[in-house]
Amino acid sequence: MSTVLITGASRGIGAACARAFAKAGYNVAINYNNSAEKARILADELRAFGVDTICVKADVSDSAQVADMFSKVRERLGGPDVLVNNAGISASGLLTDMSDSEWERLMHTNLSSVFYCCREALPSMIRSHSGVIINIASMWGEVGASCEAAYSAAKAGVIGLTKALAKEVGLSGVRVNAVSPGVVMTDMMAEYSADDIAALKEETPLGTLGTPEDIAEAVLYLASNQARFITGQVLSVNGGMVIT
Repeated sequence: MSTVLITGASRGIGAACARAFAKAGYNVAINYNNSAEKARILADELRAFGVDTICVKADVSDSAQVADMFSKVRERLGGPDVLVNNAGISASGLLTDMSDSEWERLMHTNLSSVFYCCREALPSMIRSHSGVIINIASMWGEVGASCEAAYSAAKAGVIGLTKALAKEVGLSGVRVNAVSPGVVMTDMMAEYSADDIAALKEETPLGTLGTPEDIAEAVLYLASNQARFITGQVLSVNGGMVIT
């Protein structure tokens, strides 16, 4: 049975990915940082699908904690055969108002974490000549967003890393892709009013906003053998809000 490790998996897109992979028969490693109870409840839910799960606390912006996380996952579940780099934070405001510490926290959480996790996952994938890495980017990493310059820069970095790494490890049998969500109804949308959400729907050609499950299905597809000839690509799941 294959194993997937999903960072930031206790809620939102990460939790939806965990459910999708469990339903598909994967053992699931649930990474969390602060939401221990949500991770535990999710693990219990996933076991109903007949798979094994492990909850691993780690701040993925810290390379030492990432290394320890992978060690625990390998000891319990083996692998991972699939890595989903989902953990991330958002930040909005003028770039001129952002402090050094805020910039560094955002970059370490959204971009450095992807580097740390890929570095840990790749040696065993390369040895086995198989493996899939899927990075969660953002449509703002593709086109940029006003008042989200730092977030856009970090996600653009994720996209660049995805494309370059796909070229680097393709001959080793490892595929690397990104999923680029649009506006998705997660906890991050809590600060938006009903009018804000209605306006966002109007800006979206499909007339609706995304769900975590929409993103999870795209991630699961890229991990599957149906996508065996796809690497180095950015799959935009945004309802048509951004068309490049």
